[in-house]
Amino acid sequence: MEEPRKYKIEEEMNKLNLKNYKAASRLIPKYLNIAFNTFHNYRKLPLSGKADIPYATVVQLEGIFGMERGELANYPLQNKSLAALISEETCPEEEA
Repeated sequence: MEEPRKYKIEEEMNKLNLKNYKAASRLIPKYLNIAFNTFHNYRKLPLSGKADIPYATVVQLEGIFGMERGELANYPLQNKSLAALISEETCPEEEA
């Protein structure tokens, strides 16, 4: 079984018909100013891998595929506020 991917790029590409798929494979790397192979590697990033796509590129890809911010990620994004992080950091010190 294939390992899940970090981003839904491949799924979005597979929604395209053959003509648009070929055009997208050629045009997206050009638009992002990256090599074709880099785009191919982005599509195959494993969920458990350490490699990642630069944030600005992810935002551009979400725009290209008509997605909202955060929808390209194939994993849940956990967000904590700064106040929560500070609270978690200071609570153990107060107990000591």
